[in-house]
Amino acid sequence: MNRSLAVAAAAFLFLSLNWLAPAIAADDDEAAWDEAMAAVLAGEHRGASRSGTPNSARDSARNPAETLKFFGLRPDSTVVEIWPSGGWYTEIIAPFVAEEGQFYGAHFPAGTDTEFFNRALDAYKAKLAAHPDAYGNAQITTMYPGQIDLAPEPVDMVLTFRNVHNWMARDYAAEVFQAFYDALKPGGVLGIVEHRGDPDKEQDPKAESGYVTEAHTIELAENAGFALDAKSEINANAKDTRDHLEGVWTLPPTLRLGDADREKYLAIGETDRYTLRFSKPE
Repeated sequence: MNRSLAVAAAAFLFLSLNWLAPAIAADDDEAAWDEAMAAVLAGEHRGASRSGTPNSARDSARNPAETLKFFGLRPDSTVVEIWPSGGWYTEIIAPFVAEEGQFYGAHFPAGTDTEFFNRALDAYKAKLAAHPDAYGNAQITTMYPGQIDLAPEPVDMVLTFRNVHNWMARDYAAEVFQAFYDALKPGGVLGIVEHRGDPDKEQDPKAESGYVTEAHTIELAENAGFALDAKSEINANAKDTRDHLEGVWTLPPTLRLGDADREKYLAIGETDRYTLRFSKPE
């Protein structure tokens, strides 16, 4: 091979390897991400519902690995989970970021006159305390009108699951979306999973059925300053007709109607949900 051909071949090889390097690194990173997530999902720290059903039994309906990957969760993320309730998603997010990142669970305020708030917060505290090795440096913060303190620092992500209807019912959806915006770093992510309302019906401003149209949630976020980055059908369920007597609570895991048509609702499964990723402009 003459010198000019050798130089050209070397240059081509150099460019080829450098072009491939990001893809190879991305594959390695994804494999490491998947391995770390699988370890968390299989962890012994994961609890059970009040009925005794293991929380892991809901993984097939809630798709946590796929959902959190879509949102862009990283081991070094600083993340706030809004209204974590009993901590189903906390069991997954907090251990995943425990070593390199920071988790904040923005829960109900302490010491209120609302017994439900007090019980829920106490149970959440007990959950974190029961498995310090899993939850690491997880901290509890506050999210309630007039008492919003999501994190002591700007964060990478604000995530919330099946909560938008709750804020609409209490007339402070606009306030909390603005709080999410203010808590995030520029470029930060707001991730939302919510029960999908019928797009052909006018949105009930109180969302009494628990269903919220995708368009309404997007409007709430954009009014606060967010830009919609992407949508996903990860948590869609075409079996959900959205016309149940007790709204979203008719379906599992609540099954509010008890034994009435229980097998029918179990066959439908959990609600049809949309999954949205927004960003705070740089």
